[in-house]
Amino acid sequence: MSNVFPRKCNSDLPTAVGGDGCYLIDAAGTRYLDGSGGAAVSCLGHSNTRVREAIKAQVDRLAYAHTAFFTSDPAAELAELLIANAPGDLDRVYFVSGGSEAVEAAIKLARQYHVERGEPQRRHLIARRQSYHGNTIGALSAGGNAWRRAQFAPLLIEMSHIAPCYDYAERTPDETPEAYGQRVADELEAEILRLGPDTVMAFIAEPVVGATLGAVPAVPGYFRRIREICDRYGVLLILDEVMCGMGRTGHLLACDAEGIAPDILTIAKGLGAGYQPIGAMLCSKDIYGTIAAGTGFFQHGHTYLGHPVAAAAGLAVLQELLEHDLPARVRSLGASLEAKLAARFGQHPHVGDLRGRGLFRGVEFVADRGTKAPFDPALGIAGKLKTAALAQGLICYPMPGTRDGRNGDHVLLAPPFIAGEAQLDELVERLSLAVDQVMAAIAA
Repeated sequence: MSNVFPRKCNSDLPTAVGGDGCYLIDAAGTRYLDGSGGAAVSCLGHSNTRVREAIKAQVDRLAYAHTAFFTSDPAAELAELLIANAPGDLDRVYFVSGGSEAVEAAIKLARQYHVERGEPQRRHLIARRQSYHGNTIGALSAGGNAWRRAQFAPLLIEMSHIAPCYDYAERTPDETPEAYGQRVADELEAEILRLGPDTVMAFIAEPVVGATLGAVPAVPGYFRRIREICDRYGVLLILDEVMCGMGRTGHLLACDAEGIAPDILTIAKGLGAGYQPIGAMLCSKDIYGTIAAGTGFFQHGHTYLGHPVAAAAGLAVLQELLEHDLPARVRSLGASLEAKLAARFGQHPHVGDLRGRGLFRGVEFVADRGTKAPFDPALGIAGKLKTAALAQGLICYPMPGTRDGRNGDHVLLAPPFIAGEAQLDELVERLSLAVDQVMAAIAA
């Protein structure tokens, strides 16, 4: 018996002992195709020489120095390279240990920015239903994942949630995608007016919604309208790219596809590619300048901020992404994966939607394609798909509650950027076998 407290008690998980490119290997020697990069983390696979060597070299030089006393070369170099490739006037980088910490920092910075500008009444954060922004109390409060929020509701901070941009399930038959996008974007303006225009500090959203909705991109024009509304009312725009950023959708930063820049941006997962725990919050020149000219102190912090070894890993990951133009490879492979999924599942009676960008793909399962009715949640489709896929040697990311936190099931796919056509074929084949197994068991 292990003394590890697992995610799921009484689970009997295989022990991972090795990684080889797109594959993980367990203690019995079984190889698993990592079709979701864990949780869209392992963008470079599991055996990248450059990143491993960078970590070893940094440990030999310096393992840790607290950021209250020192900065470090890898943190400075990584920040410089990130900003050189960031949109708009993003100008400063605050390094943390993961996505939830990055979102916590973003929320606090938004609040402190308005306080230091002389607008302490700005206290409200608006987010979207069926979003996910992390598991710490502030991030969970911002997120709209009803299942994750439920038992902790009495502890959560009150925040507003407007509609997501969920074209498949929520656009009406008489709407064009563009008209639908404008309608749901305008919910932001309505909520700002309801709360009081001078009381809203920020709006937070994922450019491509990850775990909760399953790789749902916004329709054309949606985020441009969101940007206009935020600018009109002095509301900061926070884009959460923890899961969809760092090349995952075919652009280094997912917001590049929307033609907009945020005031604050959060990244993690793919920044460390699984080799080290690291995340980051990027903010605009104006926000940083306001703090610097005011108190000169961001009232926030964690022990492992800017950890030199994590920063060295992140720098090596980013260099790999840029020098090999992996976002362009992701666009090409993404188109191929999209075609393969369409060929296998496009007419499947229980696949309602295939969606996503780049190597960030979602498959939504339904009981009835015509009505888009989801399966009865009591059937536990997502959980059964995870088990069946693992038995086929495939790691994927199924989730329940796609529609409203209770109803709906999807699978998220996020293979490593180093995958080839053979791995994409393997992914689709193994997923198909798992889906056939689960659907046959339900029908029996």
